[in-house]
Amino acid sequence: MSPLALFSDELEQLVARAAPAVIAVTHRKGNGTGLVFTHDGYALTNAHVVQGQGRVEVRFHDGEEVPAEVVGLDAPTDLAVLRTGKANASTLPLSDGVRVGQVVVAMGHPFGFERSVTLGVVSAVERALPGREGRALSGLIQTDAAINPGNSGGPLLDVRGQMVGVNTAMLPWAQGIGFAVPSSTASWVASLLLKYGEVRRRYLGIAARNEALKAPLAETVGQAKAIRVLEISRGSPAASGGLETDDLVLQVNGHAVATVEELQRQMALELSPQVELTIWHKGGKAQRLVHPAVRAVA
Repeated sequence: MSPLALFSDELEQLVARAAPAVIAVTHRKGNGTGLVFTHDGYALTNAHVVQGQGRVEVRFHDGEEVPAEVVGLDAPTDLAVLRTGKANASTLPLSDGVRVGQVVVAMGHPFGFERSVTLGVVSAVERALPGREGRALSGLIQTDAAINPGNSGGPLLDVRGQMVGVNTAMLPWAQGIGFAVPSSTASWVASLLLKYGEVRRRYLGIAARNEALKAPLAETVGQAKAIRVLEISRGSPAASGGLETDDLVLQVNGHAVATVEELQRQMALELSPQVELTIWHKGGKAQRLVHPAVRAVA
């Protein structure tokens, strides 16, 4: 068998395995896609698909239609969790990483054309995109797999059938530029939505960017990337804790953080009222104790 025929057969099998976990999400104004991630029927979709839509229904691969309850949503990551009540539901495993150049498959219901499949590659990672209501989406996967209205909330899969991202947006004036929320983000956001119905963010009061470290500094601090503090809000927890502009944030309570998304995750999952930040400050490592404010973002 030729390599091309083998690839085609394996792709066909991958789609057949994944399809039962992909659902259509419908409401009074339109439709989107979702994916089941627990065997008792909890599903992920985009926040913008279900926010403010009232009654939401989902349709499974076998044609069964059931009403769904919005357990919680998080606009800053454009994610929402639905309770479908489906027992013994098919699920999709989550991937623990994504790489540029990786072959990916997008599944969903674009423009109401159910069970559509497109193929592409991961074009880039850690992309930022202006979001709805002035919020920016960050840490996104960029792909050239076709993503259209109605694909929102559906899975972006690797060739092993694992979900690497949740399709969330596309550029309408471009061709072949779509975006997905990485599975690493979806995992922790979903866990908090299931537990609290919201994401209780820890507010530091900084503007920051991801930064690749030069080799000598990377060797000294033991990590290749860190988070550069660009601006500190007056009177913020970061200001009170002694952070300064140009500091590099390396760790949160001993956990290394290489991106703003990882910093947000650690701050959201950390329950203690005080956190210790390990930073690189003016040529040396230092610790700063901060008392982040807690806020929920709907």
